[in-house]
Parts: sequence; structure tokens; C-alpha cells
Amino acid sequence: MNLDKIDLKILATLQKDGRITKLRLAEAVNLSPTACWERLSRLERNGVITGYGARINVEKFARGTTVLVEITLKSHQQADFQRFESAILEEPAIVSCDATGGGIDYIIKVVVDDIDAYQRLIDRLLTRDLGIERYFTYVVTKTVKATDPLQRMTLR
Repeated sequence: MNLDKIDLKILATLQKDGRITKLRLAEAVNLSPTACWERLSRLERNGVITGYGARINVEKFARGTTVLVEITLKSHQQADFQRFESAILEEPAIVSCDATGGGIDYIIKVVVDDIDAYQRLIDRLLTRDLGIERYFTYVVTKTVKATDPLQRMTLR
């Protein structure tokens, strides 16, 4: 789907303020409310906008441990990737998973109560015979920066 500057401005505005009214959104992107609504509906219909939500600072009410994990698989057949990815999708503690190139196959982000919970998760993945050859664990001590991707893209 081709997006123009107005579409990108709508998306960036919604990322900054998902609770903005349709009228204020139209004003922010210099469109009539009807034209803005049509564009917004098209973005939703085409799956560019997949939902609306709130950013929650979990640290305000719960403790947790965030762990980044590099994973390399033993074999690189399509079926191996599919088996691994299907298992990852089933694990609620794994909040993101990116397939990568250049030496490792995946980087996953895990959020758990503590390191023991993380180790139980890894043990569970290893016993499922998902083809994991090796993994490296990095405990996050502080998040320095977390930005929505579109915010960065529209700054160019």
C-alpha cells in the first residue's frame, strides 16, 4: 500500500495521541473531517492500523525482569523456522521476536517475574526440541530509549 505524507502524518499523530478526537486529528493533518475519516478508515481496512491501545508503565505497579536472547538454530530449513516461530507465538512471556540475518537467527524479548521464571521458559523451549543450537542471554538493566518506529521515520 502506498502512503503519502498525509497518511504518514495521520499515523504519527495517532502514535503520539491515540485518544485524539477525529476532529482534532483532521485539524492536525490539515484535512476536512470527512476526508480525514476516509483516510483513517482506509488505513484501518488495509491493516496499516491494527488497533488502538495505551502505553502502560508496568514498573509503576509490578516488578519484572526483561531479558533479550539471541538464538541460533541447528538447521535452516523452512520447516525448522516454522516450528520455532510457532512455538514462540505460544509463549506469552515472549513479547517480541525478530528474525535476523548475520550470524544469529532470532532475537527475542522476554518479560518475566524473575530470572527463575526466565530459566523455566528456556528449559521448556529446549525440551520441546525446537532445533535451538545455542542461545545467549542478556538481562536488561535499564531501558535508555524506546521509540515508536514511525516517529523516527517521519523525522527524515
